[in-house]
Amino acid sequence: MPMPMARAALDPSPFRGPLVRPGDEAYETSRRVWNASISRRPELIAYCTGAADVIAAVRLATTGAGAGLPLAVRSGGHSFPGHSVCDGGIVIDLSLMKGVRVDPEARTVRAQAGVLLGELDHETQAFGLAVPAGIVTHTGLAGLTLGGGIGWLMRKYGLTVDQLLAVDLVTADGSLVRASEDENPGLFWGVRGGGGNFGIVTEFEFRLNPVGPVVLAGPIMWRVADSARLLRFYRDWITDVPDELTTAVVHRRAPALPYVPAALQGEHVVMVVCCHCGPVEEGERVVRPLREWGPPPVLDLCAPKPFTAHQAMFDPSFPPGRWYYFRSLDVERLSDEVIDTTAEHAARIVSPYTAFPIFQLGGAIARAGEDGTAFGGRSSGHTFNINATCLDAEGFEQERAWARGLWSALAPHQAGVYANFLMEEGAERVEQAYGTAKYARLRELKARWDPDNVFRLNQNVPPA
Repeated sequence: MPMPMARAALDPSPFRGPLVRPGDEAYETSRRVWNASISRRPELIAYCTGAADVIAAVRLATTGAGAGLPLAVRSGGHSFPGHSVCDGGIVIDLSLMKGVRVDPEARTVRAQAGVLLGELDHETQAFGLAVPAGIVTHTGLAGLTLGGGIGWLMRKYGLTVDQLLAVDLVTADGSLVRASEDENPGLFWGVRGGGGNFGIVTEFEFRLNPVGPVVLAGPIMWRVADSARLLRFYRDWITDVPDELTTAVVHRRAPALPYVPAALQGEHVVMVVCCHCGPVEEGERVVRPLREWGPPPVLDLCAPKPFTAHQAMFDPSFPPGRWYYFRSLDVERLSDEVIDTTAEHAARIVSPYTAFPIFQLGGAIARAGEDGTAFGGRSSGHTFNINATCLDAEGFEQERAWARGLWSALAPHQAGVYANFLMEEGAERVEQAYGTAKYARLRELKARWDPDNVFRLNQNVPPA
């Protein structure tokens, strides 16, 4: 067993960022991550201010006093299973690396690895531009991108990785390399979906797309008793909607938020959340059949609004500090069996904080082609993000059992899984996220760039 590092093991002189250890005043706050059900105690948290600090920290963890200790990498800290913190090891924290530079003429943006999605949108939307990225503004850009990156613009512009032009990456031997279509193209293929298996990305360069700044977006809500009928209509309606529209079906108990009528709060509901990134009047035409379907909605908040406001819509449902547990799977289509199972289990949600989205895929995601990036599942129709959420440990086991039950009932219909939605589920599930052929290619890349599996606290791809 490796011995803990001495307090002076890392000389602060070549390292600009703060170093936090057990016993320091900032330690208890610094070791926390978004998912409060994860509680781990690292030996050192190294807050990096740039690539030089990342290099120093990696060398400490591989050849210095920290050699042999677990190494975790943290950007936004949103890893569902808590891969961004470890027990008894080193956390390389990138959260101070906040640089963003937009080139509105070239329609590109460079963003450092500590940038959060809301911070990126703030800079790019000043020019009416955006990278398709995520649904919660305090998600870290780095982890989201490296796993693929689904979000509200994906059917029009593809995944976050589909807009990636280049990365700067610190490898396991402490070297800084660039990967793009022209430089280290194999590595560039791997980081577009293969997670943090190959090194620590310190900076991303993305292509930007015209978006907003006003879009037609928001939820349209019915009671959960209407779920099965609504989903059958929805299945047919989305077959010919334009790529400008991305939707997610969300089941939950109506939240206690100011825009939800008091009489509805706590009731089991189903909502279709829309985001149409084209002209608002065209969006109104596209969404009209949904509004006019069957029983009138109990709440309709789909309206013109700033894209940044819509991007923040789910923030109150997924704040830091709650207890989260996730299961996930892709399906090819919403068959009658999938719909009936979903509606039945949705009515059993107990926690007022549990909310599980079913994301509509297709469009530009599928057109990008399966082999161009490591991301798997481009042919899937929907991805389920089944999550159990509680304020704390009270009721968490019951809600977690509910999530497992829904996942098990849907498992016969599984057509893959999104790597960013996995918990600690083992090598077989990681392989399912990529498919056998891509997984084998990723293992060969891993053997080249990280043969000792230094970067293993992730959805790990072991070296071939």
